[in-house]
Amino acid sequence: MDKNTLIGFLLIGVVLFAFSWFNQPTPEQLEAQRRYQDSIAKIEYAQQLELQKQENKSALVEDSLESLPDSVRALRLQQSFGVFGDAMVGSEGYTTLQNDVVELRISNKGGRICYARLKEYDTYNDEPLVLFDEKESDFNFTLVTATNRVVNTGDLYFTPVKSEDPNTVIMRLNAGDGSHLDFTYTLKPDDYMVRYQILGTGLNGVLAPSTNALDLLWEQDIRQQEKGRKFEDRYVTLSYKFMADDVEHLSESSSDSKQISNRLRWIGYKDMFFSTVLISGDGFEATTLDSKAIPEGDVLKRFKTTTSIPFDLQGKEPTNLSFYFGPNKFALLKSFDKGVVADQQLDLEKLVPLGWGIFRWVNQYFVIPLFDFLGKFIHNYGVLILLLTLIVKIILFPLTYKSYMSSAKMRVLRPQVEEINAKYPGQDKAMERQKATMELYSRAGASPMSGCLPMLLQMPILIALFMFFPSAIELRHQSFLWAHDLSTYDAIFTWDKYIPIITPYFGNHISLFCLLMTITNIFYTKYNMEMTNTGQQQMPGMKAMMYMMPLMFLVFFNQYASGLTYYYFVSTLITIVQTLIFRYTIDEDKLLAKLEANKRKPMKKSGFLKRLEEAQRAQQETLRKQQEAKKKR
Repeated sequence: MDKNTLIGFLLIGVVLFAFSWFNQPTPEQLEAQRRYQDSIAKIEYAQQLELQKQENKSALVEDSLESLPDSVRALRLQQSFGVFGDAMVGSEGYTTLQNDVVELRISNKGGRICYARLKEYDTYNDEPLVLFDEKESDFNFTLVTATNRVVNTGDLYFTPVKSEDPNTVIMRLNAGDGSHLDFTYTLKPDDYMVRYQILGTGLNGVLAPSTNALDLLWEQDIRQQEKGRKFEDRYVTLSYKFMADDVEHLSESSSDSKQISNRLRWIGYKDMFFSTVLISGDGFEATTLDSKAIPEGDVLKRFKTTTSIPFDLQGKEPTNLSFYFGPNKFALLKSFDKGVVADQQLDLEKLVPLGWGIFRWVNQYFVIPLFDFLGKFIHNYGVLILLLTLIVKIILFPLTYKSYMSSAKMRVLRPQVEEINAKYPGQDKAMERQKATMELYSRAGASPMSGCLPMLLQMPILIALFMFFPSAIELRHQSFLWAHDLSTYDAIFTWDKYIPIITPYFGNHISLFCLLMTITNIFYTKYNMEMTNTGQQQMPGMKAMMYMMPLMFLVFFNQYASGLTYYYFVSTLITIVQTLIFRYTIDEDKLLAKLEANKRKPMKKSGFLKRLEEAQRAQQETLRKQQEAKKKR
């Protein structure tokens, strides 16, 4: 082995050692991985023991426990399920916990909330708005006893215990000899948030000594609550928030699943306008999230969560959870973080899809405050949207005016551009024609790009409003003119027959506000193309493409909220009126005279313009050399 080879191997070893050193996991990551692996092992162990439980349970059914004497039956149950044997037998019963906004039913079997209804809201067909019932949900914990028996709380019968607080319900799972597990639910007046506390008493020696967490299975079907099933389905998703970190979600458009080893603060089953959220004070660990799309029927998606929550076997510290059963209303969800330090905030308002980045900021700090302010004085939301549109147009007026002036300058210079086109005809003189046109614009003080910048500056507000209107629960079931519900489409014509291609993308209806929006956009496109014709040659098919855009909007927006298409319709009408006012109030002869005066002034070239001219000269020189080379051939 020569010297260079030895040095090479040494360097490779140093690099490998450095790479391993700098990429080794932190103690926190190792601990999180250990907890995740322990939880997985516990779940696998519980699944194995569950098979034994099911076999025992089947044997009990075959022996017809009900026909056995009480003493024999108790002995059989104790042999199969240990201290929880007595809790395997009971009667169905429900305890109601309610206030003015929400009604909850808690089942004796499993001690879980099996029914949730929002009192202030109805479905699209005027039925009570129920988030879920007993058949559409499941919520149970896996318990491993000290004798290695596995039971699920969903199979056990709890006993309601009276509380001194009328807003509190205690569901108790007895384990004999004064040992029990309590699920405590507290619902305050006029509140959508339910406090959920788990506390064990005397369970040391009842549950496995290694128990420091409870494995949870939570399933729920998401009902169709709105008229447009396909449109509503776009907003149904399983969302979750990391501890002191951002909110993420599974795919809305298809089935999806994800395994998460990091701790989560909350998990939310989100509908278009309503959510069921489970919140943990200490976080969820080793979580698996699953979302299954249901293509047909009254259920849009089926959500499933398997996770683990901390549990104090000694019974000194309770496990603190909370449920949120309520609307996706931005101000309401934001209120839960009032007075809370930043790293402990829930960020539940991120359940409302307002766009990302700058678009969300525009909605959060401009559109929503303005919308809420107007809502204090105007109760007709059609009028409110009209006024909101006027205010937005007034704010954008300087940009709109600047954009129009740019197109006006190009329009009055069109005869001179046409002269240049006649002077340099054909493709072989395209560079000379382009150079002469750009020189004309530069000397006159006009620029084809000056009208684009104002339009780009308007885009954040336009896109923010596109995200806001379909998410605004305030528009739900609010009527205006022929639209009975501004949160969904306003059909003037419907049909039942399935039509390939049309039904999946367009729907089985025609929305009137969407149709009016399309018609006004076609008129505006035609008028705007005439107004912005600069005399330059356009790409083939560009004119047809401009007319196709409004027709594409008709297909795209036909199933969207009528509040959104109504806004676009009114906004386009106002834009047409503004354009007509500009057209007949701006003296184009004076504008042309001003541009001609600019030509006589010494032209100051910007750095960008100089670079552009240099690039044009280089391109012309290259083109000239290519033409000379062709002639020599």
